[in-house]
Amino acid sequence: MKKNILIIIAVIVLGIAAGGSFYGGMAYAKNQRANARNFQQGTGNMQGFQNRQQSGAGGFTAGEIISKDEQSITVKMQNSGSKIIFYSSSSKISKLAEASLEDLAIGKNVSVTGTQNQDGSVTAQFIQIR
Repeated sequence: MKKNILIIIAVIVLGIAAGGSFYGGMAYAKNQRANARNFQQGTGNMQGFQNRQQSGAGGFTAGEIISKDEQSITVKMQNSGSKIIFYSSSSKISKLAEASLEDLAIGKNVSVTGTQNQDGSVTAQFIQIR
């Protein structure tokens, strides 16, 4: 009788461990998919990159940070122009790992997706440090 109870307890413990492992794996996979989606949205499709960059179409900007203050960065674009990018605590900033406002530094290359303002500046929704 004791042997049967021990077997039942062992089966239950193994079932809980297996269920927990399955749940953990599913949560990890979901997180990886979300990270891949965010990365893909941040870098966008590189086809037509220069055209979007030069025109500022859709608030997409990419280039080197040449100045920074507490509310904005200025990005030098490949076409020798520059664009002011406003950011806030709600702007998502990432690199291959999670990043923060402190990671925005002069000399870093970034891709920015956001809303183009009437004055030609961009309000960032997503900043990808490249």
